[in-house]
Amino acid sequence: MLKRRRAEALAAAMPPLLVAAERVASTVAQGVHGRRRVGPGDSFWQFRPYQPGDSTQRIDWRQTGKGQNVFIREHEWDAAQTAWLWRDGSASMDYSSATALPTKRERAEILLLALASLLSRAGERVALVGGGDPPAAGRVSLGRIAMTLERQPLADGLPPLADLPRSAELVLISDFLGPLPDIDRVVRFFAQRALHGHLLQVLDPAEIRLPFTGRVRFIGPEAEGETLVPRVESIRQAYLERLAAQQDGLAAIARSAGWSYGVHTTDRPPQTALLSLYTALGAPPRIQDRAGSPLC
Repeated sequence: MLKRRRAEALAAAMPPLLVAAERVASTVAQGVHGRRRVGPGDSFWQFRPYQPGDSTQRIDWRQTGKGQNVFIREHEWDAAQTAWLWRDGSASMDYSSATALPTKRERAEILLLALASLLSRAGERVALVGGGDPPAAGRVSLGRIAMTLERQPLADGLPPLADLPRSAELVLISDFLGPLPDIDRVVRFFAQRALHGHLLQVLDPAEIRLPFTGRVRFIGPEAEGETLVPRVESIRQAYLERLAAQQDGLAAIARSAGWSYGVHTTDRPPQTALLSLYTALGAPPRIQDRAGSPLC
């Protein structure tokens, strides 16, 4: 009975955002088994064919002797790594085209916290870019991140140019609808510091398809003003081309930095994007096409 009361008290003290994120993380955690990455650890990971440039000291002669190919023995990276996370807290992220859908901000925060939970379970340290707290692992760290997101939303549409440790992981979650030169400047800043980065673009399905018809008044969420369009159908194709150009530009920015880029829409399960993003951490960069699937 005492343990149950303590569990209930702990659950009551947890931010609702963290509770929701933990549910998403728990679903994904059933299908993953830690961060599988090459590195100077002791745990065996896999055999792979020998490639020019590989050290002959890494050849596994027993496995090689079983066939005609030469195999390298790879190990997992055992050292705990650090992941720095950021989500766009600007006004444009508060958009939702339907009451049944979460806002882009809500989905971004769920994904950020769920990712932090998965990484923490794997023994890795996490921290918010610009959050003010050092990287840490465990429930206390997750609670601190959740409280920061709820009580002190980050208002800028781009992350601060913080001097993060080299070779850390960096995950940026945003709608990335701002000017491409500004986004490129931020990515280049972090890439030059040898950070392995990931861009996840979170969009409302209406922003992907522009499904409106007839006379519509569009109001900019960040003081851009208002625009009255007599017939939305007449601008749909131009809009879709503009969005495609934006996403092509984001893919090019990520590719030039050696980062990965993906797209997630709020009408799709968060678990799909979370699993793809978690898998991408520590893996070779992958670039999303415009089909709409998360990190592929």
